[in-house]
Amino acid sequence: MLDVTTSGARIRVRTGGEGPALLLLHGYPQTHVLWHKLAERLRNRFTLVCADLRGYGDSDKPATDAQHFPYSKRAMALDMAQVMSALGHHSFMVGAHDRGARVAHRLALDHAERVTKLATLDIAPTREMYAGTTDAFARAYWHWFFLIQPAPFPERMIGSDPEAYWRKKCGSGSAGLTPFAPEALAEYLRCFADPAVIHGSCEDYRAAATIDIRHDDEDGERKLTQPLLALWGGNGIIGRCFDPLALWRLRAENVQGRSLPGGHYLAEEIPDLVAAEFTAFFGDTP
Repeated sequence: MLDVTTSGARIRVRTGGEGPALLLLHGYPQTHVLWHKLAERLRNRFTLVCADLRGYGDSDKPATDAQHFPYSKRAMALDMAQVMSALGHHSFMVGAHDRGARVAHRLALDHAERVTKLATLDIAPTREMYAGTTDAFARAYWHWFFLIQPAPFPERMIGSDPEAYWRKKCGSGSAGLTPFAPEALAEYLRCFADPAVIHGSCEDYRAAATIDIRHDDEDGERKLTQPLLALWGGNGIIGRCFDPLALWRLRAENVQGRSLPGGHYLAEEIPDLVAAEFTAFFGDTP
């Protein structure tokens, strides 16, 4: 475990393994510990870099601003580019879940010369998901619309009982809380008890609904050129409410992917299948 200081934050990182560099980014409301099952299966093939996003885990929680820029995916992606530079990895691949996959999308756009391949777990592009919101999606992803309310309303509501909120939010999917090993769950709950994490994670969502969409719009018709693997849970919401491959093909030139037999937390629920997909995709070098 080590800390890497970027131009905007101190980022907590765990790294190990051997082979080409693979950056792994977690989602909400978790930490880099999300990858513990996959790391066991991938460490003999890849040099793994597992980082806590700013605002999460034991990384810094910078002060925000009126535009939510410090929690924009652009700012979070820059952290990760600088982490990889500090660790000596000029070019690298990225595997990412949930919010981390949104950071990875921006990382592959803003630092296209460095990211060689990208795999996303259980998301479609942010802008397109907001634009395609239906009643069914809004009911299932209620937190998208709760967390973007102005501070400190959601922070106070969540802060009254962070553990109950975490268990409700993460345990309401098809697999309940079964994907989470006891040690991992304890770590998630430890970190989420910090009011600064609650606030930082709310800012992540506020940025997604505002400045991140603006940055997407400013890209115009520019698409990712790297190979992209999109995986999603067949028992989850993404494939039920959206066509993930069609939406990713609006934002990337070279897209492949499929649903897997699991819910939202694929890396923890079905690690063998995810590890096999990652090994085939990332191990098949251009």
